[in-house]
Amino acid sequence: MKIGNINFSENPVFLAPMEDVTDMGFRLMCKRFGADMVYTEFVSSDALIRHVNKTQAKLTISEEERPVAIQIYGREVDAMVEAAKICEEASPDILDINFGCPVKKVAGKGAGSGMMRTPELMVEITAAVVKAVNIPVTVKTRLGWDNDSKIIVELAEQLQDTGIQALTLHGRTRAQMYSGEADWSLIGAVKNNPRMHIPIIGNGDVTTPEICKRRFDETGVDAVMIGRGSIGGPWIFEEVKHYLATGELMPKKEFTWYLDVLKDLVSRNIAHSGERGGIIHSRRHLAGSPVFKGIPDFKKVRVSMLRTESVDDLFAIIDNLPEQFGLATN
Repeated sequence: MKIGNINFSENPVFLAPMEDVTDMGFRLMCKRFGADMVYTEFVSSDALIRHVNKTQAKLTISEEERPVAIQIYGREVDAMVEAAKICEEASPDILDINFGCPVKKVAGKGAGSGMMRTPELMVEITAAVVKAVNIPVTVKTRLGWDNDSKIIVELAEQLQDTGIQALTLHGRTRAQMYSGEADWSLIGAVKNNPRMHIPIIGNGDVTTPEICKRRFDETGVDAVMIGRGSIGGPWIFEEVKHYLATGELMPKKEFTWYLDVLKDLVSRNIAHSGERGGIIHSRRHLAGSPVFKGIPDFKKVRVSMLRTESVDDLFAIIDNLPEQFGLATN
C-alpha cells in the first residue's frame, strides 16, 4: 500500500487519532511496538488559527515517530484551509481531516461526524484543503449520520474525486457514537467498489490480533486502524503484527513486563507534563489497560491508582500488584 510517497508493508496497522490519548509519548510507544503509522490528537482549525497555545502544542512531532499524520477538524472552509497550511509547516507526512468525531461539542456544531449532515460542505472543505497544501491529504469519517442515512458508498467516491490519497472509515454512524458493533460490511463495500482506487483503511472494534486478521481477510482493506484497543495496551501492535506474520498468537509475557510498560508510559507523560499533569494524563491508560481485566477484587486497587497524585505512591501500588494478587507471571 502507498499513500503519497510513503510505502507500507503488507497489511499495515495504524494507531487511530484519539483526543487526550495520542500525544507524542504514546505515539512513540506504539511505534516501538510496531504501529506502521501514528496520528496526532485532533486539532481544532478554529483554535489553531487563533494561535491557542495548547492547540499549537499538538503540532509537535518527532523524527522517530514517522510516518506521522496531523489530524484537523472544523466546519468553515477558510479556517480549514488556513489551519491546513499551518499544519503543513510542522512537516507531517500526511494531513488527515477528521469528519468522524461523534462527541456533541464537535459533531453538534457541525464539525467532525456532524459533517455527515452536510456532505456537500464536507466535499467542498476537502477539495479546498487538498488544493491548499503540498502534502498528501486523507480523510477519516463514518458510515453516515444515522441508520437511515448511511451515505458512505456514494460519498467515498465524491471524496476520492477531491484528490485525497486515502480514506479511513469507522464502521458506525454518528448516532451510534461508540455503542453497538462496528459494521464492517459497508467498509468492505467501499473497498470493493470498482470505482474506488485510493487505499481504504478500516477502523472500529479491533481489539485482538484475530479480529484484525479477520477484517483484512473479509473486507480486503488496505490497512486497519486500532483506536480504543490500544489504550493502556500499546503492545497490541506487536501482538497483531506477530499474528499477521505467523498465524499464531504471541506468547504472553510475565505480568511484570506489562507493568513496566505502563510505568514507562507514566514516566513519559510526567517528563512531558510534570508529575501531576503526567499522572492525570496517564489515568485513562491505567483505568483501561487490558492487563488488569479479570483480576478479582481489583476495583479498590484501581481506585487507589487513579486517585494518587504522587508518582512514588503510584509506582509503589503498581510494583506491589504481582505479590498482592499472586501474578508474578501471566
